Amino acid sequence: MSNLDDLSREQLIGMLDDFAKNWLAHDGLWFLAVEKKFGIETAMELDRQAWEKFTVIEAERIMKRHNIPKGSGLEGLKKALGYRLYSRLNKQEIIEETPNRFVFLMNDCRVQSARKSKGLADFPCKSIGIVEYGNFAKTIDPHIRTTCISCPPDDHPDEYYCAWAFEI
Repeated sequence: MSNLDDLSREQLIGMLDDFAKNWLAHDGLWFLAVEKKFGIETAMELDRQAWEKFTVIEAERIMKRHNIPKGSGLEGLKKALGYRLYSRLNKQEIIEETPNRFVFLMNDCRVQSARKSKGLADFPCKSIGIVEYGNFAKTIDPHIRTTCISCPPDDHPDEYYCAWAFEI
């Protein structure tokens, strides 16, 4: 059995990346199994229900681990977004920052890029994203309003897959 204390920084980062990939693979395989058995509408509804709870758990754990206080506004949210598990896998950026608003872009989404490489249409994740990002932000600070600017199945430019505005 390995001792984490004996691993190098590079090995630990590699493990974190593997954990993120494994989590995403499990999420995708779970979704496909539910879709195959019950259809896309049921799979989407069950996925939304899971995200309603998971995104809150993830936000609370990030807040605790990184000392982000509840009610820490947009600064707390920006910090927390950088610690989400899939931030290790996706390219994301924050633009249009003002004291009361910023826009979060998912420039490269591992799920959508994989679909694109297989010639498949974008996964229509908007309804799930609304729950995911809205609940994540409200967990950080209940005063934050989340607005979807664009998310599949919406059309989007080549520069990003989805865009979300966060405002106080």
